[in-house]
Formats: sequence, C-alpha cells, structure tokens
Amino acid sequence: MDTQDISITIIDRDGVAHQIDAPTDMAMNLMEVVRSFELAPEGTIGVCGGMAMCASCQCYILSDTELPEMQDDEEAMLSEAFYVKDNSRLGCQIPMTPELEGLHVELAPES
Repeated sequence: MDTQDISITIIDRDGVAHQIDAPTDMAMNLMEVVRSFELAPEGTIGVCGGMAMCASCQCYILSDTELPEMQDDEEAMLSEAFYVKDNSRLGCQIPMTPELEGLHVELAPES
C-alpha cells in the first residue's frame, strides 16, 4: 500500500461493503473513487461530471470523519435531491485527502 493511499469503506447500493485503498495523490474525489472501483453501474453516478449539478453521487457519511465544509451549491443540490438524510453529502465535493483515513460511507439509492 502506497503511503498516499487511505483505507475507506464504501457500501454500495446493494448493501455490500467494500474496503478500498483510495489514492490521495491523484486529486480524486469520492465520486471518482466510486467510479474507478466500479462500485456503481456506469451512468448512475457522477452524471453531471462532478459539478454538484446532480445528486447521483449522494452518499451518507457513517463515520465521524472530519470533512470539508459543505459549500452553497452542494447544499442547494441536496435540498432538491431524493433520499436526503442529515448525513448526506455529494461525493464529488469530497476530495480524497490523508485526513479521510477510515472514512465510512454508504451510497444513496439511485433516484
């Protein structure tokens, strides 16, 4: 395992948990990690390309990991999305950084 990798757990939409080593040195965000590990069917996540214009990468944060503060566009998108919970975030707005070691998320249902 590269020192730039962090261990995170992603529960896919079928309820299956995947513990993966996500790179923190490639400027990837959580949505891109889900796509690169093919944890969601192609075309069902990151539909807008990571611009916080859709909620296809919505996920629920299950760990008490310190995350970047939610910006206005993410908040606005989540206010219109389906299946939103108190711990909802858009995966495209969560960059992979070493601080996210141990992050545990669950993908929201496809809307």
